[in-house]
Amino acid sequence: MQPTGAHGTWPSPIDAALAASYDGRPEYVGTVGDEVWWTEPRPAEAGRRALVRRHADGTRTGVLPAPWNVRSRVIEYGGRPWAGAVRDEGGPLVVFVDFADQRLYAHEPDGPGEPRPLTPLSAVGGGLRWVDPEIHLGRGGHGEVWCVLEEFTGEGPTELRRVIAAVPLDGSAADDRSAVRELTDGRHRFVTGPRLSPDGRQAAWIAWDHPRMPWDGTEVMLADVADDGTLRHPRCLAGGPEESIPQIEWDADGQLLFASDRSGWWNLYRMDPGHDAVALCERAEEFAGPLWKIGLNWFRPLDNGLIATVHGSGTTTLGVLDPQTGELADVAGPWTEWADTLAVHGSRITGIAASPHSAYEVVELDTTTGRTRVIGSPHRDAVDPAHYPRPEARTFTGPGGREIHAHIYPPRNPDRTGPDGELPPYVVWAHGGPTGHAPLVLDLEIAYFTSRGIGIAEVNYGGSTGYGRAYRNRLREQWGVVDVEDCAAVAGALAAEGTADPRRLAIRGGSAGGWTSAASLTGTDVYACGTIIYPILDLTGWGTDETHDFESRYLESLVGPLAVVPDRYRDRSPVSRTAHLTTPFLLLQGLADPICPPIQCERFLAAVEGLGIPHAYLAFEGEGHGFRRADTMIRALEAELSLYGQTFGFDCPDVPRLELKR
Repeated sequence: MQPTGAHGTWPSPIDAALAASYDGRPEYVGTVGDEVWWTEPRPAEAGRRALVRRHADGTRTGVLPAPWNVRSRVIEYGGRPWAGAVRDEGGPLVVFVDFADQRLYAHEPDGPGEPRPLTPLSAVGGGLRWVDPEIHLGRGGHGEVWCVLEEFTGEGPTELRRVIAAVPLDGSAADDRSAVRELTDGRHRFVTGPRLSPDGRQAAWIAWDHPRMPWDGTEVMLADVADDGTLRHPRCLAGGPEESIPQIEWDADGQLLFASDRSGWWNLYRMDPGHDAVALCERAEEFAGPLWKIGLNWFRPLDNGLIATVHGSGTTTLGVLDPQTGELADVAGPWTEWADTLAVHGSRITGIAASPHSAYEVVELDTTTGRTRVIGSPHRDAVDPAHYPRPEARTFTGPGGREIHAHIYPPRNPDRTGPDGELPPYVVWAHGGPTGHAPLVLDLEIAYFTSRGIGIAEVNYGGSTGYGRAYRNRLREQWGVVDVEDCAAVAGALAAEGTADPRRLAIRGGSAGGWTSAASLTGTDVYACGTIIYPILDLTGWGTDETHDFESRYLESLVGPLAVVPDRYRDRSPVSRTAHLTTPFLLLQGLADPICPPIQCERFLAAVEGLGIPHAYLAFEGEGHGFRRADTMIRALEAELSLYGQTFGFDCPDVPRLELKR
């Protein structure tokens, strides 16, 4: 028999340092000739993103040493920050955005030189920023990079413009802004990078404007490419205010492929410009996702006419679609979540995938044999997998009989079990977004708690992606209502069925999840405590001038127009409801966060001053929206565990005691 121990006290080999070292995942996979490249997190190197190169012989090397950090800040969430090509004289050429100064650089990794800047600095506002590059070696004489330019015109976070631009590869624009050739006129607030047709005569891109978010409605723009490289006669080809198109690609025949939710689900379509679009595989599944970053992709056409596509409902898999027959063949393997990045080269498809038993790794499919193999960031068990949770995807019933999707991670430890009659504490995790999704994958932060005897319930509340547009739209003007109710319904159901201790329930979340956590603590009596991470706490402030441009009008769909429903902004805000707060909380914040700035936390702390509520506030220098540094993540995880120990009544001597003030 297993020894018993109070939930929360089970000895675990998964400490905060181990969890932090595995934080993050590979991103932005691409091919350069026969090689596969991608970016990887480096928590121990100040949280930088490294560019990794897998050579044709299977060896892997870093392309750039520290402190180079391949990461864009366009729309603050960034997007695809690099592109590569093979030069005519041989050898790879890569262009990339460095996070420190946001300049676009060119580098020949097989040559002797250092990266050289292609774009200038700017002293205005956030400067010049670049994202979603494509290299065109034959254009503009010495070659050009076509990408998105975000240019600040003033000091305010919304004083900016975005255009598609061509940057000369010869470096002539490194100190000369006028050498950057603008390809669009800035008529749209948001644009993605252009995709050139196979014959080079047309370019297509995606655009949208405030107050829409890209999962609300976007437009596909098409323009002719003149001999001088300018874009002529731009016109709208597809999309609109109530149709979200998050990705476009050209196939080898010069037809445009795109994902659209016009059916209620993001399905794939093909269009010969000037003709009607044809659905390629109509299913009640998602073949794309929310465009939180510029340049994400969920499908890629292969040279033989087939289409590689990530698809599913709730979980995702990689499939190969025959657009002529609609037949879809899925890859075999354990993976339950494929990330929003794919690359193709010849008969090979490369993506990034994870499962409940493995973290995200770079996976290659050979379509000629149907075989898959891991070619990068391979998962290695740092501890005995018996310490990992065994999650279950479940559907709960919420108010009005609506379905609520969630992933339940019960406590699990091979060396301990709970005492007879003691139900475990559970923490409800609310994901960010809120137009986001909690994937069913191995996460050592979750295992950090479950291996100690604390259960986790990740709730994909109404408004989450992965379940169709109607499910997403449940949150329209209902933020702070539906998300709070859905999380409470899952927590209540776990308690009612005898899975969780009803007296030891907590909630935690970051960003929009931080909002849901705070709104839950100030609006329900379900939870005994909560962890609130880089949150939104004051809708009125955040909806005026306290966030970045991309989300500056987001609340119009989530809450309603401020000028029309100002009372709703005030009444739903946790900062206005602190009189209802009775439980301890931990507040975690990055001091360099431009999306949910520290002023939100400071205002909330001032409102709880003198109420006698036990709480702690940890603020981290140099951290932005999403913690990336190992020391930050360690401190945050240990503080969270200490909060639960003090609230739920168990000892955790292996972590520093969190000092709670009243």
